[in-house]
Amino acid sequence: MDTTTTDADLVARAASGSEHAFRELYQRYVRPVYWIAHGLLRNAADAEDIAQETFVVAWKKLPGFVLEGESLLPWLATICRYQASNRMRSRRREEAHRSGEADDMTPSTINVEDQVISRDYAETILKELAALSELDREIFRLCATEGYAYAAAAEELKVTSGTVRNRLSRIRTRLRTAVSESEVS
Repeated sequence: MDTTTTDADLVARAASGSEHAFRELYQRYVRPVYWIAHGLLRNAADAEDIAQETFVVAWKKLPGFVLEGESLLPWLATICRYQASNRMRSRRREEAHRSGEADDMTPSTINVEDQVISRDYAETILKELAALSELDREIFRLCATEGYAYAAAAEELKVTSGTVRNRLSRIRTRLRTAVSESEVS
């Protein structure tokens, strides 16, 4: 996977039909999308399905899509949340139907504002990540984005797991502070 190619370049190429560019985007973001889905659905099989559905929807919508920031992840996260919400709603209807409850007893609306990652929020995080040292960005990528355990990230980066744990704690605090400050202003 070529991490020097920007998301904007890959999105433009994929929107023009490049399966190779889309495959790179998939490899870059499938793990974070999976973990978003898993966090919402709490089921590994459903999370895998939703991650795949997210990329199918993204592939279909790419020709008309314009990337606003530097990362495709906020858009993918939004698609993932919609797909997960649809899955949860469908499950509730199935359960209500099986138990004999009327379908109108199942809530059919979601608060979209709670589901969408705002562009400002994502930009704040991306700005903070760009200001980190290369080691800190790699620690964040491995642990927070790709789900590595401290020991696995430490082994890959050739540092101690204590270093990974401490730096990741500082990174998370820095990101929380930046997000809190952006909400106030």
